[in-house]
Amino acid sequence: MPFADLPNARIHYSFSGNAQGPVLVLSNSLGTNFSLWDPQTAAFERQFHLLRYDMRGHGQSSSPPAPYSVPEFTADLLALAAHLGVGRFHFCGLSVGGMIGMCLGLTAASRINKLVLCNTGPSIGTVESWKTREDIVRRLGMKEVARITPDRWFTRRFQAAEPETVARMMRVVESTDPEGYIAACNAVRDYNVRSEVARIQLPALVISGAHDPATPPADGRFIAERIAGARYVELDAAHLSNVEQADAFTREVISFLQS
Repeated sequence: MPFADLPNARIHYSFSGNAQGPVLVLSNSLGTNFSLWDPQTAAFERQFHLLRYDMRGHGQSSSPPAPYSVPEFTADLLALAAHLGVGRFHFCGLSVGGMIGMCLGLTAASRINKLVLCNTGPSIGTVESWKTREDIVRRLGMKEVARITPDRWFTRRFQAAEPETVARMMRVVESTDPEGYIAACNAVRDYNVRSEVARIQLPALVISGAHDPATPPADGRFIAERIAGARYVELDAAHLSNVEQADAFTREVISFLQS
Protein backbone atom coordinates (compact mmCIF):
# COMPACT_ATOMS: atom_id res chain seq x y z
CA MET A 1 0.00 0.00 0.00
CA PRO A 2 1.25 3.53 -0.71
CA PHE A 3 2.28 6.32 1.65
CA ALA A 4 1.77 10.07 1.39
CA ASP A 5 4.45 12.30 2.88
CA LEU A 6 2.28 15.19 4.05
CA PRO A 7 3.36 18.38 5.81
CA ASN A 8 2.74 17.04 9.32
CA ALA A 9 2.62 13.24 9.04
CA ARG A 10 3.38 10.28 6.80
CA ILE A 11 0.03 8.66 6.06
CA HIS A 12 -0.49 5.07 4.94
CA TYR A 13 -3.50 4.68 2.65
CA SER A 14 -5.33 2.61 0.06
CA PHE A 15 -7.16 4.22 -2.88
CA SER A 16 -9.01 1.51 -4.74
CA GLY A 17 -12.22 0.45 -6.40
CA ASN A 18 -14.37 2.19 -9.01
CA ALA A 19 -12.23 5.07 -10.26
CA GLN A 20 -15.24 6.41 -12.18
CA GLY A 21 -17.41 6.54 -9.08
CA PRO A 22 -17.63 9.21 -6.41
CA VAL A 23 -14.88 9.18 -3.79
CA LEU A 24 -15.80 7.70 -0.42
CA VAL A 25 -13.37 8.26 2.47
CA LEU A 26 -13.44 5.90 5.47
CA SER A 27 -11.95 6.95 8.82
CA ASN A 28 -11.16 4.56 11.67
CA SER A 29 -11.67 4.26 15.41
CA LEU A 30 -8.94 4.46 18.05
CA GLY A 31 -6.62 1.48 18.14
CA THR A 32 -7.42 0.24 14.64
CA ASN A 33 -5.99 0.56 11.15
CA PHE A 34 -7.85 0.75 7.87
CA SER A 35 -8.42 -3.02 7.91
CA LEU A 36 -11.33 -2.06 10.19
CA TRP A 37 -13.27 -1.60 6.96
CA ASP A 38 -12.51 -5.02 5.46
CA PRO A 39 -16.16 -6.14 5.88
CA GLN A 40 -17.29 -3.24 3.66
CA THR A 41 -14.40 -2.94 1.23
CA ALA A 42 -15.54 -5.23 -1.60
CA ALA A 43 -19.07 -3.81 -1.70
CA PHE A 44 -17.90 -0.22 -1.42
CA GLU A 45 -15.25 -0.69 -4.13
CA ARG A 46 -17.94 -1.68 -6.62
CA GLN A 47 -19.76 1.62 -6.11
CA PHE A 48 -17.09 4.12 -5.07
CA HIS A 49 -13.48 5.19 -5.46
CA LEU A 50 -12.62 4.10 -1.95
CA LEU A 51 -10.02 5.90 0.15
CA ARG A 52 -9.02 4.20 3.42
CA TYR A 53 -6.16 5.45 5.55
CA ASP A 54 -4.43 5.04 8.91
CA MET A 55 -4.67 8.23 10.93
CA ARG A 56 -1.49 9.54 12.54
CA GLY A 57 -0.29 7.42 15.43
CA HIS A 58 -2.01 4.31 14.04
CA GLY A 59 -1.27 1.45 11.70
CA GLN A 60 1.64 2.15 9.37
CA SER A 61 1.25 5.93 9.49
CA SER A 62 3.82 7.97 11.39
CA SER A 63 3.45 9.06 15.00
CA PRO A 64 4.47 12.73 15.18
CA PRO A 65 5.13 14.11 18.65
CA ALA A 66 2.10 14.86 20.81
CA PRO A 67 -0.20 16.64 21.30
CA TYR A 68 -2.76 15.67 18.66
CA SER A 69 -6.19 17.18 18.09
CA VAL A 70 -9.27 16.29 16.07
CA PRO A 71 -8.75 19.40 13.89
CA GLU A 72 -5.22 18.13 13.18
CA PHE A 73 -6.58 14.71 12.21
CA THR A 74 -8.99 16.54 9.92
CA ALA A 75 -6.18 18.61 8.39
CA ASP A 76 -4.22 15.39 7.75
CA LEU A 77 -7.17 13.99 5.81
CA LEU A 78 -7.65 17.15 3.76
CA ALA A 79 -3.92 17.17 2.98
CA LEU A 80 -4.16 13.53 1.87
CA ALA A 81 -7.13 14.37 -0.36
CA ALA A 82 -5.17 17.25 -1.90
CA HIS A 83 -2.17 14.96 -2.40
CA LEU A 84 -4.41 12.56 -4.35
CA GLY A 85 -6.20 15.27 -6.31
CA VAL A 86 -9.52 14.61 -4.61
CA GLY A 87 -11.98 17.49 -4.50
CA ARG A 88 -15.38 16.69 -3.02
CA PHE A 89 -16.05 13.34 -1.38
CA HIS A 90 -18.46 11.32 0.72
CA PHE A 91 -17.19 10.67 4.23
CA CYS A 92 -17.87 7.82 6.66
CA GLY A 93 -16.15 7.77 10.05
CA LEU A 94 -16.51 5.63 13.15
CA SER A 95 -15.84 6.79 16.74
CA VAL A 96 -12.97 9.30 16.50
CA GLY A 97 -13.50 8.96 12.75
CA GLY A 98 -17.00 10.29 13.32
CA MET A 99 -15.52 13.22 15.24
CA ILE A 100 -13.35 13.93 12.21
CA GLY A 101 -16.55 13.85 10.17
CA MET A 102 -18.20 16.42 12.44
CA CYS A 103 -15.09 18.59 12.22
CA LEU A 104 -15.27 18.37 8.42
CA GLY A 105 -18.95 19.31 8.53
CA LEU A 106 -18.18 22.35 10.68
CA THR A 107 -15.01 23.58 8.99
CA ALA A 108 -14.83 22.12 5.46
CA ALA A 109 -18.43 21.49 4.42
CA SER A 110 -17.74 22.59 0.85
CA ARG A 111 -15.59 19.48 0.41
CA ILE A 112 -18.26 17.01 1.57
CA ASN A 113 -21.12 15.51 -0.42
CA LYS A 114 -22.70 13.30 2.24
CA LEU A 115 -21.67 12.55 5.81
CA VAL A 116 -21.96 9.21 7.67
CA LEU A 117 -21.26 9.41 11.41
CA CYS A 118 -21.01 6.02 13.12
CA ASN A 119 -20.77 5.00 16.78
CA THR A 120 -19.65 8.46 17.77
CA GLY A 121 -20.63 11.41 19.90
CA PRO A 122 -20.18 15.18 20.02
CA SER A 123 -17.98 14.39 23.03
CA ILE A 124 -16.75 10.97 24.15
CA GLY A 125 -15.79 9.85 27.64
CA THR A 126 -14.63 11.95 30.57
CA VAL A 127 -11.31 13.42 31.63
CA GLU A 128 -11.16 10.72 34.30
CA SER A 129 -11.87 7.84 31.91
CA TRP A 130 -9.21 8.98 29.46
CA LYS A 131 -6.71 9.46 32.27
CA THR A 132 -7.40 5.87 33.36
CA ARG A 133 -6.79 4.69 29.79
CA GLU A 134 -3.49 6.56 29.59
CA ASP A 135 -2.40 5.10 32.93
CA ILE A 136 -3.15 1.58 31.68
CA VAL A 137 -1.03 2.11 28.56
CA ARG A 138 1.88 3.57 30.50
CA ARG A 139 1.86 0.93 33.24
CA LEU A 140 0.82 -2.21 31.38
CA GLY A 141 1.14 -1.50 27.66
CA MET A 142 -1.09 -2.03 24.64
CA LYS A 143 -1.45 -5.74 25.40
CA GLU A 144 -3.57 -4.82 28.43
CA VAL A 145 -5.61 -2.39 26.32
CA ALA A 146 -6.30 -5.25 23.93
CA ARG A 147 -7.33 -7.51 26.82
CA ILE A 148 -10.01 -5.10 28.08
CA THR A 149 -11.22 -3.87 24.68
CA PRO A 150 -13.51 -6.69 23.41
CA ASP A 151 -16.34 -5.91 25.83
CA ARG A 152 -16.40 -2.30 24.62
CA TRP A 153 -16.24 -3.15 20.95
CA PHE A 154 -18.41 -6.27 20.69
CA THR A 155 -21.37 -7.88 22.39
CA ARG A 156 -20.67 -11.13 24.27
CA ARG A 157 -22.77 -12.89 21.66
CA PHE A 158 -20.48 -11.76 18.84
CA GLN A 159 -17.35 -12.57 20.83
CA ALA A 160 -18.59 -16.14 21.26
CA ALA A 161 -19.63 -16.51 17.62
CA GLU A 162 -16.59 -14.85 15.99
CA PRO A 163 -13.55 -15.39 18.24
CA GLU A 164 -11.09 -15.27 15.33
CA THR A 165 -12.40 -11.91 14.17
CA VAL A 166 -12.08 -10.53 17.69
CA ALA A 167 -8.59 -11.99 18.12
CA ARG A 168 -7.44 -10.53 14.80
CA MET A 169 -8.64 -7.08 15.76
CA MET A 170 -7.01 -7.28 19.17
CA ARG A 171 -3.70 -8.02 17.46
CA VAL A 172 -4.11 -4.69 15.67
CA VAL A 173 -4.72 -2.97 19.01
CA GLU A 174 -1.59 -4.59 20.48
CA SER A 175 0.50 -3.39 17.55
CA THR A 176 -0.60 0.25 17.83
CA ASP A 177 2.15 2.69 18.80
CA PRO A 178 1.57 3.48 22.51
CA GLU A 179 2.52 7.15 22.28
CA GLY A 180 0.43 7.66 19.16
CA TYR A 181 -2.49 5.93 20.84
CA ILE A 182 -2.24 8.06 23.98
CA ALA A 183 -2.00 11.25 21.92
CA ALA A 184 -5.10 10.21 19.94
CA CYS A 185 -6.99 9.39 23.15
CA ASN A 186 -6.21 12.86 24.44
CA ALA A 187 -7.41 14.38 21.16
CA VAL A 188 -10.76 12.66 21.68
CA ARG A 189 -10.83 13.76 25.31
CA ASP A 190 -10.42 17.39 24.30
CA TYR A 191 -12.97 17.50 21.45
CA ASN A 192 -16.48 18.67 22.32
CA VAL A 193 -18.92 20.08 19.76
CA ARG A 194 -22.16 19.57 21.67
CA SER A 195 -22.99 23.25 21.27
CA GLU A 196 -21.90 23.37 17.62
CA VAL A 197 -23.14 20.22 15.92
CA ALA A 198 -26.44 21.88 14.91
CA ARG A 199 -24.44 24.10 12.56
CA ILE A 200 -23.69 21.14 10.28
CA GLN A 201 -25.75 21.53 7.13
CA LEU A 202 -25.03 18.41 5.13
CA PRO A 203 -27.01 15.29 4.23
CA ALA A 204 -26.16 13.02 7.14
CA LEU A 205 -26.68 9.43 8.27
CA VAL A 206 -26.02 8.66 11.93
CA ILE A 207 -25.49 5.00 12.91
CA SER A 208 -25.44 3.82 16.53
CA GLY A 209 -25.00 0.45 18.18
CA ALA A 210 -27.84 -0.48 20.51
CA HIS A 211 -25.34 -2.05 22.96
CA ASP A 212 -22.47 0.42 22.57
CA PRO A 213 -21.00 1.33 25.98
CA ALA A 214 -18.49 3.83 24.54
CA THR A 215 -20.85 5.98 22.45
CA PRO A 216 -24.37 4.88 23.45
CA PRO A 217 -27.42 5.45 21.27
CA ALA A 218 -28.22 8.66 23.16
CA ASP A 219 -25.07 10.17 21.63
CA GLY A 220 -26.13 9.25 18.12
CA ARG A 221 -29.66 10.52 18.65
CA PHE A 222 -28.25 13.80 20.02
CA ILE A 223 -26.36 14.31 16.76
CA ALA A 224 -29.18 13.19 14.47
CA GLU A 225 -31.74 15.39 16.20
CA ARG A 226 -29.56 18.48 15.68
CA ILE A 227 -28.44 18.04 12.07
CA ALA A 228 -31.43 19.11 10.00
CA GLY A 229 -32.82 16.21 7.97
CA ALA A 230 -30.37 13.64 9.33
CA ARG A 231 -31.34 9.97 9.20
CA TYR A 232 -30.79 7.84 12.31
CA VAL A 233 -30.21 4.06 12.30
CA GLU A 234 -29.62 1.83 15.32
CA LEU A 235 -28.01 -1.57 14.77
CA ASP A 236 -27.93 -4.63 17.05
CA ALA A 237 -24.25 -4.18 17.89
CA ALA A 238 -21.78 -2.67 20.32
CA HIS A 239 -19.12 -0.11 19.33
CA LEU A 240 -17.82 -1.58 16.06
CA SER A 241 -21.17 -1.88 14.35
CA ASN A 242 -19.57 -2.13 10.90
CA VAL A 243 -17.94 -5.40 12.01
CA GLU A 244 -20.65 -6.89 14.22
CA GLN A 245 -23.52 -6.08 11.84
CA ALA A 246 -21.46 -5.88 8.66
CA ASP A 247 -24.17 -6.62 6.10
CA ALA A 248 -26.75 -4.30 7.63
CA PHE A 249 -24.17 -1.55 8.04
CA THR A 250 -23.05 -1.86 4.42
CA ARG A 251 -26.63 -1.77 3.13
CA GLU A 252 -27.51 1.30 5.16
CA VAL A 253 -24.46 3.26 4.02
CA ILE A 254 -24.80 2.38 0.34
CA SER A 255 -28.53 3.10 0.38
CA PHE A 256 -27.94 6.51 1.96
CA LEU A 257 -25.07 7.49 -0.32
CA GLN A 258 -26.95 6.43 -3.46
CA SER A 259 -30.28 8.02 -2.51
